[in-house]
Amino acid sequence: MSVRINLPETCGLGLALTVIGGRWKSAILWELHERPLRFGVLRRRLPGISEKVLYEQLREMERDGVVRREAFEEAVLRVEYSLTPAGTALNDAAHVLAQWGLAHGERAKLPVAAE
Repeated sequence: MSVRINLPETCGLGLALTVIGGRWKSAILWELHERPLRFGVLRRRLPGISEKVLYEQLREMERDGVVRREAFEEAVLRVEYSLTPAGTALNDAAHVLAQWGLAHGERAKLPVAAE
């Protein structure tokens, strides 16, 4: 399911938010920022996501060029997901946006979820 952001097609922010929009994509981006992960490990690190939704989100992120899927031909097929250089850059940008959100929440005295 693609998320449509109501910004002009030429707006860079709108394009970026479309790539990480939705409930799970930012969490997937975060989980993959340190190292490649196998599908099962990724699913366990994202409680509440179904296999179907995780698969769909990973495929969309792969299509958008932020996630790489690598299959290893072994006795049992092993697949790992990792960030592409574009995904790493997007994660860096999302981190800055998250820092802004926390600072804004403090200024506005908004409740912040425990980490």
